[in-house]
Amino acid sequence: MNIQIFGTKKCFDSKKAERYFKERGIKYQFIDMKEKGMSRGEFNNVKKAVGGIEKLINSDSKDKDLLALLNYLSEEDREEKILENPQIIITPVVRNGAKATIGYCPEVWKEWE
Repeated sequence: MNIQIFGTKKCFDSKKAERYFKERGIKYQFIDMKEKGMSRGEFNNVKKAVGGIEKLINSDSKDKDLLALLNYLSEEDREEKILENPQIIITPVVRNGAKATIGYCPEVWKEWE
């Protein structure tokens, strides 16, 4: 397994995801979305794995202006805006190769072991 956890240090669910893999002795890489974010390739893989861009967007985000703006942008411009503003993505995003989950999903991760 090649686990990547995209999250933030303050996100409770990101911490729980880290603990889940740590307790099982599964190595993972933590990527802080505030510092680094996702590459375009990682973003596209996650988007494909979870079933589209809409599933990635946190509709409860504090950035209401950005949420409103996303409704008026073309698909390509929306992706660019999301990559520039990773705080709008639901965390944690956990990747295992071509598979990915959004949020805390231990029931899915069990199937990866």
